[in-house]
Amino acid sequence: MMISHLLAITLAYFLDLIIGDPPKYPHPVRWIGSLISNLTSRLNTGESRRIKGVLMLLFVLLMVFTITGFIVWISYEVHMVLGIMVEAFIIATTIAQKSLKEAALEVYYPLKNGDITEAREKLSYIVGRDTDHLEEGEIVRGTVETVAENTSDGVTAPLFWALIGGAPLAMVYRAINTCDSMVGYKNEKYLEFGWASARLDDLVNWIPSRLTGFIMLVGHRPDRISSKKAWEILFRDARRHPSPNSGWGEAAVAALLGIQLGGINYYKGLISNRAKMGDPLVPLEKSHIIKTNSILGRTAFLFLLALWIGGIIIEMAFSWI
Repeated sequence: MMISHLLAITLAYFLDLIIGDPPKYPHPVRWIGSLISNLTSRLNTGESRRIKGVLMLLFVLLMVFTITGFIVWISYEVHMVLGIMVEAFIIATTIAQKSLKEAALEVYYPLKNGDITEAREKLSYIVGRDTDHLEEGEIVRGTVETVAENTSDGVTAPLFWALIGGAPLAMVYRAINTCDSMVGYKNEKYLEFGWASARLDDLVNWIPSRLTGFIMLVGHRPDRISSKKAWEILFRDARRHPSPNSGWGEAAVAALLGIQLGGINYYKGLISNRAKMGDPLVPLEKSHIIKTNSILGRTAFLFLLALWIGGIIIEMAFSWI
């Protein structure tokens, strides 16, 4: 079964890399989002919101796991090849390497053409911070941070959980991530209701985010510093991020490029001073967006190779036992 998962994961990786997410494609995450939205509007009221949030999360995950598991099981019952193809198709919907790269390039090209107004607008599509008054360096920073952080959330983490439990667990991971993005806010409306979603999202990303940061440094030569110094920066700065997981990708990219990420952001006019990642050896410039996309691509491929190595070892261990 492990080998079939690995074949499905590999096919999914290339499906996403080549096709991505067509705009009019009926994406499963949209259905999950609709379910979460409907349940939230019904349950996020009155008292006991934390318990209601837990129940919402459990219901969504149970539905996602049951439906996905049934589809995959039926497919494998028909034929092994069909099972692998169906599982690959489902896993491909949980990863977003092509979409993430394209979103970054949507910001890069206006900067390249000197259209900072359009670059600000394109950046606003992929970040929550205010972008109206950002200059080029801050636009680059927002783009690089988004790609660095989402290398794990959008690519390697779903692949990791696909290895552990195939398409059903990959889709469960995406459902957890979607719950967190929709209700995991620390504000009056969602603080209690989204508590379970935010905590579970932190938990399922703990291992993949760290593996991603490690593979980034293993697979790339730093631009301005030694590999030893890059590892020092990773362990020094990753834990400074307000998220327990997002800092690993950002600190690794900052170390590799010799740039500094983090700093002051504004959200609806309110200031947020984020911890700084990396040392400012060179100023941020638009070419760093292209370099970050390159780091994303190589990291995803090396992560896939690591999954094959780990999966074969697991398969051999179970066969020996």
